[in-house]
Amino acid sequence: MSEGTWEKLSQVAVKGAQYDSRERQPHPKCLKGTRVDLLNVIYGLLDKQEKNQIVWLHGTAGVGKSAVAFTIAERMRDLKVTEGSKEKRLAGTFFFSRKHTKRCTTGYFFATLAYQLGSNFPSIRSDVNKAIIENPALLDHDTSLRDHMEALFLRPLRNL
Repeated sequence: MSEGTWEKLSQVAVKGAQYDSRERQPHPKCLKGTRVDLLNVIYGLLDKQEKNQIVWLHGTAGVGKSAVAFTIAERMRDLKVTEGSKEKRLAGTFFFSRKHTKRCTTGYFFATLAYQLGSNFPSIRSDVNKAIIENPALLDHDTSLRDHMEALFLRPLRNL
């Protein structure tokens, strides 16, 4: 893999959007005994190893999406895809924020996820790298969101 391309992606990725970023402290999380049913449903989806799962958590402002997402990410971060594997179950996270320029729009979303995917799943780094070499405009936050999604996210995931 071209380290130059990976380094460029690293510079575009928004580190503050990751679930455990210092930028997001204090980290909101579910208090013990709260949102138990919702968390159990999501854990149930994510624990089905025969299927790849993406959970898209959405809702109006202030309903606790960040607390739920952080709680789930914290649980998933130390779990491995398979026993003895180096690849983590937590593929990536992106926490949006109205307060931060790079986190209030979708422009950096897929580049950030692609960086996390390549970090957490070394087997797909070359796929991400190849996509950027073929289309360097993928590092530009103004490039089509559809192009970002297909090249940096879906195509590499299909090869897992």
